Amino acid sequence: MGNKNKPTGLGLLFDEHAQAGRSTRFHLSRPFDIAPGAGSEFSVAGLAELVQETSGLLYEAGARPGDRVAIAKDNHWDYLLLACAASRFGALPVLIAGGLPAQTLGTVLKRADAQLFVTTADILRSADEQGVDLKSLVPRTVTVGAALPGTVALDDLRGARTPKVFTTASFEPMVATHTSGTTGVPKLVVHSVDTVLGHLGRTESLRFPIVAMKRSDTVATATPFNHMRMITWSTGTLKLEPKDALLLADARPATAERMFAQRKPTYLEALPATYIGWQELAGKRPELYGDVRLYVSTFDAIHPPTVRRFLHASKRRFPAWLQGWGQSETGPMTFRLLTRRALAAKGDRHPTTRDVGRPIPGFTGMKVVDPATMKPVPNGKPGVLLTRTDGRCIGYLGEQRRWQDKARGKWWNTGDYGLRTAAGAFRLLDREVDVIPGMSCIELEDVLADRLPQLLEAAVIGIPGQLPLPVVSTQDGTLDEAEWKRATADLPALGAPRVLPLEEIPRTSTGKVRRVELRERLLGEETYGTGRWT
Repeated sequence: MGNKNKPTGLGLLFDEHAQAGRSTRFHLSRPFDIAPGAGSEFSVAGLAELVQETSGLLYEAGARPGDRVAIAKDNHWDYLLLACAASRFGALPVLIAGGLPAQTLGTVLKRADAQLFVTTADILRSADEQGVDLKSLVPRTVTVGAALPGTVALDDLRGARTPKVFTTASFEPMVATHTSGTTGVPKLVVHSVDTVLGHLGRTESLRFPIVAMKRSDTVATATPFNHMRMITWSTGTLKLEPKDALLLADARPATAERMFAQRKPTYLEALPATYIGWQELAGKRPELYGDVRLYVSTFDAIHPPTVRRFLHASKRRFPAWLQGWGQSETGPMTFRLLTRRALAAKGDRHPTTRDVGRPIPGFTGMKVVDPATMKPVPNGKPGVLLTRTDGRCIGYLGEQRRWQDKARGKWWNTGDYGLRTAAGAFRLLDREVDVIPGMSCIELEDVLADRLPQLLEAAVIGIPGQLPLPVVSTQDGTLDEAEWKRATADLPALGAPRVLPLEEIPRTSTGKVRRVELRERLLGEETYGTGRWT
């Protein structure tokens, strides 16, 4: 089944771990969309069998070695199973969030240049209503669930034989997933066996103190399953073999309440936006989070009050919060552990959460450069952040020139703006395209969230010639003027706040605020930053 010391690819991921006798039990918040009758609990061996069966379905649908198979469906862990199934016979899976706007989904699908599209009837109908015929962009379309004219239902392919395993070279494309898309249409990031399983997955598989999963853990995750993060999380989970793994297909508090009441997590990962949505539940039923020893958040900045609330919900003596900073193109670059003590001070002008820690020893290197000259700047001076890692992606589907613009030898331009402290840690300030001279927007947003308890969201945006505009959402849709003045008295000059309902603040599939769209809608298209490396 391949060299046990060297990963062979996604296609045999579950086979190899089943052969190794992994004992983790996987518990789903609802049955898989690709196997609705198979229940919501799986062994590793059962998952391997389902991947083999699904591989036959995709092959029967017409996909062949070397083809690209685009997948856009409802959020669930079977994204990974479909990716493994396609990869098993040598196809390249391209994972796309099913919730993307129709026009964006159509653009991403064109860039994917896929021979087979796996989706749902609801996504196709919704796109049709918005004037986008997704079926016309690919030769063949398979639907998970009910079929539509011009498509084949996955269920109608049951009974197909399992195709022969086809293993590609470790440096060749293995999978493509897309970025969050905060600055526009998401980029399709291509990774190989070497970059994901050989490097990024290895960072998840080492038994680092505190941050690594333990065999006694009940791990839980509530993230976008189409994202690269899910591949590295799954790789680490299979290797480290925790007792139980809970997979939440949605971020609804009711789903978390039901799942955590049955099995309390000890190791919990979710999007920052999901943690925000769970805050009321953590206040109402803190016992659900009472056993958590480690919280993990990636994808986006997280506000201090949110971290504080969940750390205090845990009954552990020393619970920790692992704040990771990374990108789809590079995987994790730095990390930092936050504790109750680190978050004790409230309303600080420079919140703890803005320091994203140090590069991962032996895995990543970091430097700060002047955006005009690309030469290194001294500690304490802001600049564009570059990283060096063996986990760097190998390209962008349909946009290879864009990839080349960001690759500088072995270094990668993250497009993020920040600085290195005298102690060697890194402080994230903003995306380069979102920069406002003399301040950090995301830092101000943390301060506002800490000082105004009724705040649900804050986004500071700006264009040249105007004061920065704070866009906020509150619990009751109002904002007290006196409280605002007190909260902002020591902050840089800001314009009058704009209060918007939470649902009117545009977000990506990973819960990030789409700042470019918000800025263009409320202020205009001009920016301080260049946007060259978005």
